[in-house]
Formats: sequence, C-alpha cells, structure tokens
Amino acid sequence: MEILINKYYLEFIALIIIALLIIVFIFIKTSQKKESEAAKEIEAKEEPKEQLQKPVTPKSINRKKRDLLAHDKITKDDFAVFKGTRILIAEDNIINQKVITGLLSTSGIDITIANDGQETLDILQNDNDFSVIFMDVHMPIVDGFEATRVIRKNPKYDHLPIVALSGDTATDDVRNMLNAGIEAHLEKPLKMDALYDILYIYTTGYESQKIPKTNQESLFVSELNSNKGLEICAGDREFYLEILDDFMSKYADSATTLQEHINVTNSVDADKILLDISGVAANIGADALHNAALGLKNSIANPSDLTYISNLKKYKRSLNKVCEEIKKYKSAP
Repeated sequence: MEILINKYYLEFIALIIIALLIIVFIFIKTSQKKESEAAKEIEAKEEPKEQLQKPVTPKSINRKKRDLLAHDKITKDDFAVFKGTRILIAEDNIINQKVITGLLSTSGIDITIANDGQETLDILQNDNDFSVIFMDVHMPIVDGFEATRVIRKNPKYDHLPIVALSGDTATDDVRNMLNAGIEAHLEKPLKMDALYDILYIYTTGYESQKIPKTNQESLFVSELNSNKGLEICAGDREFYLEILDDFMSKYADSATTLQEHINVTNSVDADKILLDISGVAANIGADALHNAALGLKNSIANPSDLTYISNLKKYKRSLNKVCEEIKKYKSAP
C-alpha cells in the first residue's frame, strides 16, 4: 500500500513539473514577442523623416524624354527651335518673370504665367495643353510643393513634366522636390544652357511649327483650302458655309472631349470621333487637321508608347487654327 502511494505521489509531482515548464515556456515566448514589437516601434520612430516620404508620382507614368545632344554655347536665338512649344511658368517674383519671358521673347514659345500655386491649378483646370511646367517651389497661397502634389494626384495631368525653379541646391532640398513629384531642377538665377537642355529633353520636337517666310501669306490655304472645299461642294458657297457651320458646332470643342475620353481610356468613343472628324476635315479642305486626326486615332490604339500625347497636342493646335480660318473665311466678303 505504501508503495502504491509513493507511485501516485511521484506521478503527481511529475505532472506539476511539466505544467510549470509549459508555463515558463509560454512566458518566455510572450516576453520575446513584446520585446520584438517594442524594438520595431523604436526603430520606426528613429527612422529619418525623409526616408518615410514616398514620391507621389504614379509609377505607371513613363514620359518620353529626348536624349540630349552635344551643343555649343547656347544663345538667345537658339531657342527658336522650340517655336510652338507651350510652357506654364509658376513664379511669384515679377523680376524673375520678366527675366525668363525676356529670354524667350523672340523664340516663338507660347508662355503662360501663374503668380502662385493656386493660380497654376486654376489655369490647368481650363487648359492643360502644355509641354512643360516650370514650378517655383516657394510661392504664396499654395507653394510649389503642394501644387505639384495636387497635379500628380490627377491622372488628367500625367503628360505634364514639372521642373523646379529654385535657388535651393542642397541634397535634402532637391530630394524633397523629387518626392513631391517634380522631375528636374533648374537653379536660379537661370542659365541659358540649362534652360535650353531642359526644354530639349522634355519636348518632343513636334511642337515647332516653323513656317518658311515665303509661305507666311499662304497660311490660310495650308490650314483651310477653301477652293478644295468649294470644289467638293460643287461650287455652292452657301452649301460650303453650311458645312463649315456644322463643323464648328459639332467639333470646335472636340479636343476637350477627346482629352476626357483618353483620360478614362475610352478609346472606342475617341476613335469614333476622330474617324468622323478626319472625314469631315477632308471634305472642308482642312488636310492638316485630317492628317492630325488620323495620327491621333492610330496612336491611341497603342497608348503604352505615349505617342498619343504629342499627337493630341498637334491635333489641338491644328483644330484651333482651322477654327480661326473658318471664322475669317465666313467674315470675308
């Protein structure tokens, strides 16, 4: 009997020891987990703020850039190769505005000035057909950093490269610009060679609409060949004017409509509009617009190479010129 009691006693002691070992094991694992989580919290708090900031530029954007070619010292006259380019300059300092506009005054570049970040955003809401935005990062109301972040969040502006205008050249300052969505940095005061290089890299080469001096007076014919349009209408001027009126009412705002379709990847509706316009443009004698519409139609079928961006700009310019010439033709005796 005594032996049996001792046996049960020893088994009971063994169970207690096993239970204690399990409790100790669980306690150790729990402590290790808490220490690990605490270490991660400390590490996160000590991580530099700059490393936590993520660039807001969407990864899907892959704007085409031209490889810069070697060139001699740039002069003011050299900027004429960018004739027809449209740029938006966000700069609040009037003197800086005059310097850059004076530098480009004879180039044929179309310059729009915004006096602060909010004005920049307001301009883009109504017109985003620019090749480059030059953004001063330190402006009143809305600074360049915030304006850039807003622009980068809107897919409608994915085609717009943004270049900083700033006297800040420290590594941290430039990194902050890049993190906001800015792609390049131009140091103030501006240097002609640096400005030329940026314009060359971020434009396509198609913006320039150079017209030989001998053809300046024939612009009307090259944009709207009324003789051809009248011939198609069997010489009936009233009928031709009616067709021109129909074109203006239906297609004068087509560039905006096409931009909206392209922004939401609605290539079916965009394709249909361009097919209609290409046919009508040929009938009224607007061959340049006919070709621009077909070029855009073909490029939106393969949007991944971004050719449609430059083709859309060409289409907008051609459409605006045709509409202007239609107005002139209608008002002529």
